[in-house]
This record gives sequence, C-alpha cells and structure tokens, in this order.
Amino acid sequence: MSIKVLPPDLAAKIAAGEVVERPASVVKELVENSIDAGSSQITVEIKAGGVEQIKVIDDGHGIPTEEIAIAFQRHATSKIDSQEQLDAIATLGFRGEALPSIAAVSRTVIITRQPLYPGGCRLELLWGEQVSSGSQGCPLGTSMEVLDLFGNLPARRKFLKSASAETSRIQELVNRYALVFPGIRFQLLVDGKVSFTSPGNGLHREALLAVYGPQAATAMLEVHGEDPDSGYQVDGFAGAPSLTRANRTYMTFFINRRWVQSRMLSFAVEEAYSGLLQMKRYPMAALNINIPYDEVDVNSHPSKREVRFREENRVFSTVQRAVRAVLVADSPVPNLAPPPDSDYPAAVAPSFFPRSAFGDVRNGAGMPEYQGGFRGGPSDAAAPRQDAPPLKVVGQLKLTYIVAEGPGGMFLVDQHAAHERVLFDRIRQKTSEREPQSQPLLEPVSVELSPSQGDTLKSHEESLQDYGFQFEPFGDGSYLLRAVPAICGAGDSAKSLLDVLDMTAFEGLVRQKEDVTAASIACHGAIRAGKSLTEQEMAALLEQLEATPNPHTCPHGRPTMVHFSSTHMEREFGRR
Repeated sequence: MSIKVLPPDLAAKIAAGEVVERPASVVKELVENSIDAGSSQITVEIKAGGVEQIKVIDDGHGIPTEEIAIAFQRHATSKIDSQEQLDAIATLGFRGEALPSIAAVSRTVIITRQPLYPGGCRLELLWGEQVSSGSQGCPLGTSMEVLDLFGNLPARRKFLKSASAETSRIQELVNRYALVFPGIRFQLLVDGKVSFTSPGNGLHREALLAVYGPQAATAMLEVHGEDPDSGYQVDGFAGAPSLTRANRTYMTFFINRRWVQSRMLSFAVEEAYSGLLQMKRYPMAALNINIPYDEVDVNSHPSKREVRFREENRVFSTVQRAVRAVLVADSPVPNLAPPPDSDYPAAVAPSFFPRSAFGDVRNGAGMPEYQGGFRGGPSDAAAPRQDAPPLKVVGQLKLTYIVAEGPGGMFLVDQHAAHERVLFDRIRQKTSEREPQSQPLLEPVSVELSPSQGDTLKSHEESLQDYGFQFEPFGDGSYLLRAVPAICGAGDSAKSLLDVLDMTAFEGLVRQKEDVTAASIACHGAIRAGKSLTEQEMAALLEQLEATPNPHTCPHGRPTMVHFSSTHMEREFGRR
C-alpha cells in the first residue's frame, strides 16, 4: 500500500480518539473549559450515560461571537500563544483539541454570550461540519450540548460500558472537581434528576461533606504542608487511620488543581500511613499539590491524566511528610475493642473467627484436636477433590504463615489465603443448597454509597442478597442495611457492605458474577496476616482446609501453601 495523506474527516476521527475515549472524557474537557472561563456555577446534564446527551452550562466569560467558529478548528486556543507559556502551563486546557475532537464524533450545539454583548450566538455542527449559525438570546456564559456521541463510529460505541457504569464515571469526575474548586457550585443532573450539588461557598470542608457524606467527611483530617526549600505546598484532606477502604481508588490527587493519576503519589500517601493500617487496607485522601508551573510537564499524556515532575523525589517527600505530620498530630488511636452498641446480639458476641467457621473460640468449644488424615466435606461431591496433605502444626511465622509438618517435609500455609478458601467454599455450598447464612441486625443501619459503589450494588444485587446481605433503598445514594452474611463476623456492618462492594468492583480473577461476590465476602471475613493464632486455632484451620475440594489455592488463584521437601532440606544441611 502506497503512502498517502489521510482524508481530513478520517484524520479528525483518529485524532478525536486520543481526547474522547468515553462520555466522561467529554465532560472532563467541557468542565475544564468552564473552569478556565472563570465560572462560578457549572451544571452538567447527561442522558443514557452521556451517549444520548451531555450538556454543560456555565456562567463564565463566554466566547466572542466572531471567534466561535474558530474555536472548533484544530489547535485553535486562547490559552497560550508562546513557547514560554507552553513551558509553564497555568490553565487546565491549552491544546485547542477538545472542541474539534468532540465535534468530530457527535452533533454539537454551542450557545454563548460575553458580558459586553447584548445578545448571544448559536453554532451547530454535525460530525465536525458546520450545520447552522446565528444570533440567539441567552444568559451570560456558555452552553455546550453534545448529542449522539460516537453516532458516526458505532464500533467505538460498542466498547462503552453500560449507561450506569458510564454515569458513575461522570459522577466521580464531577465529585473530584467539586473537591478542588469549592468556590464553584457544581450540579449534576442524570436523566432529568438532580444527582449531586456542591455548595460552591469556598469552604473545603463543606465540599468534602457534599462529596463523601457526613460519616466519612468528619473522619477526614486537614492537611497543610510545605517544603521550605522548593516552596512545594500540599493542601487537602486525608482520612484518619480508622477510615479505610479495600482499594486505592479513594485517593484523589491534583497538581495545581489539575486532576491526575500517579502511582508515585499513591505510594507517598501509603508510606505516610505505614504502621497505621491493617494489611490490604487503603486510606482515603484528596490532596492538591502546588508546584511551580515550569517544574511539571502536563503535556506528556494524550488525555492529560498523567504528568511528569522535574524533581519527583521532592514531590514524594513533600506529600509523605505533610500527610504523616497530620496523622501523628491529630489522628486518634484506633480502638480495637468491639463497640458497646454492637449491632449483634450477645449470642454472637464479637470474636475474630466467625462461629460458623470454628465454633466459639472464646472458650474452645467446637475446636477438635488435630487427629490427622483426610476429612471429607459435604461439598466433595460437587467437584473433584484436590486432596490436601494431613498437616501437624509446628508454629506460626511472622504472624502470617502457619508452619506445619506433613508428608515429605515442611509446609508453610498462608493463614489468610487458606481461610479465604475455606469460607469461599462454605459460602458457595450454602448458597447452592439455598441455605445462605444471614445475620439479621438488631436495628437497620443506614449506609452511604459512592456512585461507583451504588453501581456495583445494583449490578450485583441478586448475588449479594443470595449470600446474606439484606438492604433496601433509603434516599439518594443511601441504603438501609438489615442483615449481613454471618461469615462476615460481628462488628461494623456498614463497613462489611462497603468493603465487599469495593472488593467486588476491584475483583478480576474469578469469572462468574456470583463467584466475584462470594470471593469478596470470603476475603472480608477471612483472618488477616498479622493475627496471632493459638495452636488450637491453627489446627482447626488446617482441618477445614483439608475438607475443601480445592485446598491448594484461594478464590483469587494465589497458593494457600508451599512445600519444602525433606530431600531439599537434607541437601541444604549436607545430609545427602
């Protein structure tokens, strides 16, 4: 095939793909334009997850009538006009790619008016080509309406998620900008209904309250830090160690109030919490890092999600120290004792192990002594057995691994992975027998869900209920929790649901939707690394593992045990 220049319409579609990945990409570009325009109010309206309609209305300074058509030409921008400005970008938008890229894959209508103009103007484009233009009365500011997104690219549209999933991405995006721009009143309408509103009064704490709700917002600590040598500043909020989540998606970062994704910043925050969190628990944080514009490259990623720093180590240390300082100064010492107003009756008083797993470990009841041999379980008939060797407990290593003696040598058993397997098989068995073990709460508990958690709950609602959760809608973004799986154990019932939702959303190693939920519940209920176990508890766990049909891996595919053969040990000690 000979080399030739692509037709303009095809080149525009390809270029649009770098900027417009999904409906949330459109919202991001339009909202950032509204922020750059000095808006004090920004309203986002979407229908069908943004595919059918996206409309962003602001009260900013608008676009001059004579420049509105130029705004849709590629690389046309009012943000920069020199190399010096490109080296120190102070605005969210700067490339002049957003509007032409959006217009190339949609029907776009813009209505805008500037303060000194008596009237406004309207321009309509279809797949990037101008359809009509003219004068129109309108309020101060700009209204951008994007219709039939990817209507001319059906292949692209097929790769979008469900309307609820795309809506969730847009909700999270609006939430992020509401956090970092508390002086702007953001409003999101989903299919004609108000989904979110921020106060826009300039108070960061109230913006936090609007985004996270009162329970999480009150547990967030204010962060203020500065590196005296570089002038780098960190401001925002970080959760107290008692406020944790099951994955890293609740850490939000901004560089000069530009939302970015950065593994380095996530690691800096996690390092600040070192020694304060349980294994596989992650903090909540919303932090803005102010650094000189010429020391950060915001032009290194097509969608501007990632940035590069001139002095990455200094950025890391500034964030880590600022967060650590507030945790040391203000964070309360976690109370590991069960709360006096537990949701559970005395018959199931708090204990690390659920009664259904090992009996009542407080007095040793139901904890048989190790007898050796295989113990077949009722689930054996449902699947071919992968026999586990009979093991005898020797001890515990690093409060994480059970050291055991077995046929042919020594075994190290991961206590969390092993317990996960035991619980997962038990949950699946009881559910298949239509006997889910559900623990009713003495009083229903109100649980606030983030948009993504709400989407996960809706898409997994049936399997969550099959496994023992009982809940019902209780207002926008809230649910009334009436029961939890008994295997989750006693304690914070709301936290159980939130953890399972987060782990279910993050889960990618099991295929069936039901298995995803079961694996998440099992992971939440399983004993953790770092937990000291008695010899009796370790023996009971090994017996339970022997009885499972798939004892060698946890539900996520990780090994439950490793084997050190007698032959290998004899060689290492020079006995062979």
